[in-house]
Amino acid sequence: MAAGVHSATLPDNCLVRNDWVCPLYVETRSDVLLGALGQHLYLVLVSLAVGVVLAVPLAVLAHRVKRARGLTLGVTTVIYTIPSLALFILLLPMTGLTSTTVVIALALYSLTILVRNILVGLDGVDPEVRDAAAGMGLSSWRTLWRVEAPLALPSAMAGLRVAAVSTVALATVGAIIGQGGLGNLITTGYSSNFNAQVLTASLLCVVLAVVFDLLLLGAQRLATPWRRGQR
Repeated sequence: MAAGVHSATLPDNCLVRNDWVCPLYVETRSDVLLGALGQHLYLVLVSLAVGVVLAVPLAVLAHRVKRARGLTLGVTTVIYTIPSLALFILLLPMTGLTSTTVVIALALYSLTILVRNILVGLDGVDPEVRDAAAGMGLSSWRTLWRVEAPLALPSAMAGLRVAAVSTVALATVGAIIGQGGLGNLITTGYSSNFNAQVLTASLLCVVLAVVFDLLLLGAQRLATPWRRGQR
């Protein structure tokens, strides 16, 4: 009888049932979700910014100095093939169990995508355009920034979109050292068999990736108005 009374007093909701889709989880854990989402955004934005700052000069160097092309592409490719756990271990003695470790790793992983796409854009500039710029008296560097860079922008932005989506996904790996944003929720939810937490955090990752892609696509169209009429 006591057991029957006890079972009758248990609340019947999606958290108790451990449903995958559970609005009550979002309502009661909104602060946790926002905190994880904020950390995830920080990791993605800072790592992308660092990646762009590093990728631009590397791509320009590879474009201008042919001997540096193979080395630059080779090194960035090798870095991308390093497993995340191994890269974290290599960085830990210098940066410790902090978000800096994840930011550096994500920035390094983004280089192979960013450098290649920027380089493709620069290589795709018509030589006659460079000759015309030289004929107008532009120096080599002024030609780069005033002529070649705008023409390479579509390819560079395409690379940034791919890198952004990839970084949103890779940031979850930071949960290995407790700095994974939404990845922390996915990992802890999976280990504790908390279905609603796993699904909600995973969906937020997908939504975040889509939002980044759409925002960068809009920025690309604004920055390259001459391509709006092209398919």
